[in-house]
Amino acid sequence: MTETLTAADIQKLGAGPGLISPQRFDVQAYIEDFNTSVIDAYRRGVADVELPADENVGRSLMGPATARTRDFSNLSPLIPALAAEKCVGCMACVSACPDSAIMATAQPKGSLAKAIESFAASQPNPKLAETTARSHFVHTAKYGDVPAKKGIEGADFGLFIDPAHCKGCAECVDVCVVQGHDALSMTEKLDSETSGEGTLDRYGRDMAFYKSLPPTPVEYRNEKALADLMLGESAFGFVGGGGSCSGCGEATVVRMVMAATLQVYGPQSMGIVAETGCNSVFSSTYPYNPFTVPWTNSLFENGPADAMGIRLRWDQAGHQDRRIWAFGGDGAMYDIGFQSLSRLVASGMDVKVLVLDTGAYSNTGGQASTASFTSQVAKLAAYGKVEHGKQEKRKELGRILVAHGDAYIAQVAASNLNHLYKAVMEANSYPGAAVIIAYTPCMPEHGIADDAASRQAKLAVDSRAFPLFTYDPRRGTKLSERLSLQGNPAVKEDWTKSPDGTTFDFISFARTEGRFGQHFDKEGNASVELQHSQEDRLQNWQTLQEMAGII
Repeated sequence: MTETLTAADIQKLGAGPGLISPQRFDVQAYIEDFNTSVIDAYRRGVADVELPADENVGRSLMGPATARTRDFSNLSPLIPALAAEKCVGCMACVSACPDSAIMATAQPKGSLAKAIESFAASQPNPKLAETTARSHFVHTAKYGDVPAKKGIEGADFGLFIDPAHCKGCAECVDVCVVQGHDALSMTEKLDSETSGEGTLDRYGRDMAFYKSLPPTPVEYRNEKALADLMLGESAFGFVGGGGSCSGCGEATVVRMVMAATLQVYGPQSMGIVAETGCNSVFSSTYPYNPFTVPWTNSLFENGPADAMGIRLRWDQAGHQDRRIWAFGGDGAMYDIGFQSLSRLVASGMDVKVLVLDTGAYSNTGGQASTASFTSQVAKLAAYGKVEHGKQEKRKELGRILVAHGDAYIAQVAASNLNHLYKAVMEANSYPGAAVIIAYTPCMPEHGIADDAASRQAKLAVDSRAFPLFTYDPRRGTKLSERLSLQGNPAVKEDWTKSPDGTTFDFISFARTEGRFGQHFDKEGNASVELQHSQEDRLQNWQTLQEMAGII
């Protein structure tokens, strides 16, 4: 079991998720000691020699947000570079980054100029520091012109890349290209640039300037543009420094769910039960913990039950307003832990669930699960002489949970920002059980590039591989009133169209991923098994259309 601790949280509650008594446990002293002696010893590589084995180590306790100190700056030879004049402040890259390595801010022009001048004066080379700090900011219509029309001083929008947490996946660059702005590109890390300083030194100094700035004032945040949640002072509940793969689709969704919860309900408003899986492993590489909120790692099959117990304890203590979330992947929610999830949904308890759907047991080497697509090639579902990949149909968890009745259910993808953020906010406000099923591309298991998570998520939606929907019992009594397919393209059609006018179906999607590669012959023709998988995807989409009253 791995838990994070915040002194204020435990003092308020009287006990954390692990039921740690503040009367016998000095939380603040532990956090301070952890952030100095423990983190420092691991940084110096002497932890196994110098650190004693004590009760807290034995209980796998970690201080909050200790992964903030982790350094990935030498992991990749490349790092994103900003061409500020091309940036419009859409915030898509900030949401997409799986490692919390891209930060944004909007600062009133007058106070920003003074902040740059003050910071530059404290640096060895004031002129250079002023120049590079200023290069991160741009005047945009969104943050400059719109506030000015309301009689508010215009703000400049700034974007910063944290060199310590960036893994060089380049997903931010891909997202920016898709948005049509081309404001980001990958650049080589140099020991000595034309100015004489190294790339990492420059990025590090500019990040120090960013951290010296106050949070974005509320008047510059657009409530309708939900990506602006990432401008909030409480949005980064996942601080980066996690051990996830470069470009991880799961980490992005976790960050977005936390932002949509903490920014609305407050920094002390959330607890997490993380079932065994990639999400719990990459977040608990001792002593690095990327979460600022209390969390505990449950078993593979009982996260929802664990969360129900915490919900009852919090309610006893008068904290009904706190949000408890259970995170889990395919095995935890689709398979071995399905009964626990079903019981939670049937109970109607105020517990929220995030299902991180990679379509494979990524944490154990990419085995097939009931979330895997028919014909998908994975471990224990290999492409051989007799069987060609997975044979069974994919389990439609969303439809099964809708059948439970009075619970909020949604299928989301990080490529559709507003849809995802809105679904999380609706789930949090729903007075009962709520489940968010998120499509989370996995680079090694899907056979895709590190920068492809957002792109492949969009293709999965467009191809009907993973349709978006929300099911909210508050909308009415009929199934067609409760279920909405808003967010999907061409909702009345079987398939969507590519920009060139050709049909974009499931087989078109399969051509873009390595896990289906063996199903295409030398001429590019799809196998019989892949055609059956396409039929399954169309049938699922048509069922959703019928449930929503479209056909």
